[in-house]
Amino acid sequence: NDKIKHLLEPDSLPWAGRIQFHRLNIKHDSRLEGLIKMADLVINLAAICTPADYNTRPLDTIYSNFIDALPVVKYCSENNKRLIHFSTCEVYGKTIGSFLPKDSPLRQDPAYYVLKEDTSPCIFGSIEKQRWSYACAKQLIERLIYAEGAENGLEFTIVRPFNWIGPRMDFIPGIDGPSEGVPRVLACFSNNLLRREPLKLVDGGESQRTFIYIKDAIEAVLLMIENPDRANGHIFNVGNPNNEVTVRQLAEMMTKVYAKVSGETVLESPTVDVSSKEFYGEGYDDSDKRIPDMTIINKQLGWNPKTSLWDLLESTLTYQHRTYAEAIKKSIAKPSAS
Repeated sequence: NDKIKHLLEPDSLPWAGRIQFHRLNIKHDSRLEGLIKMADLVINLAAICTPADYNTRPLDTIYSNFIDALPVVKYCSENNKRLIHFSTCEVYGKTIGSFLPKDSPLRQDPAYYVLKEDTSPCIFGSIEKQRWSYACAKQLIERLIYAEGAENGLEFTIVRPFNWIGPRMDFIPGIDGPSEGVPRVLACFSNNLLRREPLKLVDGGESQRTFIYIKDAIEAVLLMIENPDRANGHIFNVGNPNNEVTVRQLAEMMTKVYAKVSGETVLESPTVDVSSKEFYGEGYDDSDKRIPDMTIINKQLGWNPKTSLWDLLESTLTYQHRTYAEAIKKSIAKPSAS
């Protein structure tokens, strides 16, 4: 609630009175079909989508991303309602390049690592690596939505986000989320910076990721909403291939940016390496690179991301310092006071 409060001030914003909230469990609530019947468009964002949950709560992960989404797809199809469904870049799994010998020059060839919606395969680890429970569930619901489109005429758009980040995008453990919770990488690192702790690099932080500013990403989604003729039947990567870094480089960059926005000195040892087993538990596995091909979204919607990684980190960390620094200082001070 706190994260959208500023959007609902009745005096200042014209749309506040037009928003209705219905709290329901999409698994088994009889109101769901009626609400979908009333809608012009359904956007499904319901999901467990935090990596820390994939191998500790694989059943919840599979249910929330596949089983619980089935009624939403079914009601949209039966009632001729357009569906924008949020999937994930995780559906691609590992790149083809990651299976080549370490010294193979083909690893440098974009054909082996750039991820294309219509041609890249989905490559996952073994069944014991429960980390892939999320990707598999997301892939299967995508296939079901696509099949509903092909067989029953469902109008759909599938969105594959590539690490959307920005203010209010995640929780800070113990402040606006569970204290035992482990959020996604940016909020994990922000939490460490706010508490003046070293940033934990899982397996050395060698995985490579691309990051996109939430404002750029929302612009892409609005284009999908406003242009059904150009968006229906398509799967869209929404990411920023120009903002690619290793997780270690991200940690180093965030450390510099946070020192700038907070005025605090950098720790003597700003990072610490931890094993994935120690951090995530048994059954963790990872993808090497995630670089989105932007051809389809550019052609269909004329969209390109704008914000550089430095600028989006500066904006996000400025917000997080302003919002959380005092609350964290108080929470750290409490135990010693008692």
